[in-house]
Amino acid sequence: MKPQTTLVLVLLLSASFSGAKQNRHRHGRQADACGQGCAATPAVKADAKLTEADARHLLYLREEEKLARDVYNAMAKLYDQRVFTNIPRAEQHHMDAVLGLLTAYGLEDPVKEKAGAFSDAELQKLFDALVERGSISRMDAYLVGALIEEVDILDLQEAIGQTQNENIRSVLEALEGGSKRHLNAFVRNYESVSGKTYAAQKMPQAEVDAILGK
Repeated sequence: MKPQTTLVLVLLLSASFSGAKQNRHRHGRQADACGQGCAATPAVKADAKLTEADARHLLYLREEEKLARDVYNAMAKLYDQRVFTNIPRAEQHHMDAVLGLLTAYGLEDPVKEKAGAFSDAELQKLFDALVERGSISRMDAYLVGALIEEVDILDLQEAIGQTQNENIRSVLEALEGGSKRHLNAFVRNYESVSGKTYAAQKMPQAEVDAILGK
């Protein structure tokens, strides 16, 4: 996701919950799991050239996966839901997979150790906006999760489409599969709580429906 796109998302998110009451609710557990294979990523061998575009995508994706992990961990403190305790573990594996690529190709890791802190200024704004929106209600938190996964899928697809490096392609394709499972999980929870049919927030509706098996 390009910085300009990130900023647009921040503005859209801010508008979507402007004036909403910041009531926080805790509910009983609702069944959900990340699904088998979320953390499975191919081994990395640094035997192919890295382009400038590859490097840019990997550095951004490393922090984007951290954003997902940190937002979900923040939601886990507000809502007693398995989806917010299971999926952050998978996001950590996604972070580790991208770190493996950064290490293999000698790129400096941009990730800051502190939760909710980012080197990319636009990702920092997006994190703050997502946590604020997710704090409104459990339903909003599920929508935040689904939005994160939609954007992550799009960014992974862009990176996959632009690389000629098979190491990168195989790892990112595995991460894309995990993000699709996460999207399914958040949508199931959202539809169960809201009684509504999920509407795509960033991806084309037809693509989201295909991922959801609709």
